[in-house]
Amino acid sequence: MKATELKELSVADLQELLVENKATLSKLMINHKIAELENPIQIKNYRRTIARIKTELTSRNLEVAK
Repeated sequence: MKATELKELSVADLQELLVENKATLSKLMINHKIAELENPIQIKNYRRTIARIKTELTSRNLEVAK
C-alpha cells in the first residue's frame, strides 16, 4: 500500500490495517522458517507497509499534539 493511499484512511482504519498486517507478517515468518515460501519478497513488502502505517500514525499524532 502506498503512502498516498494511507493518508486517505482514518486513524481507526490505519490501526486495524496495522494489526492485520502484523498478523500476516508473523504467519509468513513462521511459514518461512518451516518451509520456503514461493515469494519471500512478501515479507519485505509487509515490513515496509507496516513501517509506512506506523509513520502515518506517528505524523498524525504529532499534528494533534501541536
